[in-house]
Amino acid sequence: MSQTAKWVIDPSHSEVQFKIKHLVISSLTGFFKGYEGFLTTEGDDFSNAYAEFSIDVASIDTTQEARDKHIVGEDFFDVEHYPKISFKSTSFKKVDDENYEMTGDLTIKGITKSEKMKVYFGGEAVDFYGNPKAGFEVSGTVNRKDYNLLWDGITEAGSIVVGPEVKLLINTQVIKQA
Repeated sequence: MSQTAKWVIDPSHSEVQFKIKHLVISSLTGFFKGYEGFLTTEGDDFSNAYAEFSIDVASIDTTQEARDKHIVGEDFFDVEHYPKISFKSTSFKKVDDENYEMTGDLTIKGITKSEKMKVYFGGEAVDFYGNPKAGFEVSGTVNRKDYNLLWDGITEAGSIVVGPEVKLLINTQVIKQA
């Protein structure tokens, strides 16, 4: 009988990053500093794992305080009414030794949609304290407008201020729980 294992995100060795087009000529990068999540597995690898993840939207950091205040406000995330972003996997399929495809329900501003993410498996190791760890890089693209993040600014010259596609990149280490 295979054994169930729980792997919890190590926030000191993880990061949640996003990129979005600004003025259609370059990308703006930001981070979320507050998040938590875990994986549960059956057996010796991550095939058919279950993943759950949540982000504290107010923890956004784009290195510009005024922009961050705008993003958490009513024009974008409306953090007062929707403080969290959540993801719950519905499928975690092994593609090859290093790659998985994860599909799941992403909820932003009370709207839930199925999204597909690529998962690169970096491997497993034991840290200095004897804790088994695994590393992953999760990437995908979502359309912010699908989640009622509709604010659009247009410059005097007619350029779009913020693009609709948001690239997500989560680098994470997870710790196997005893």
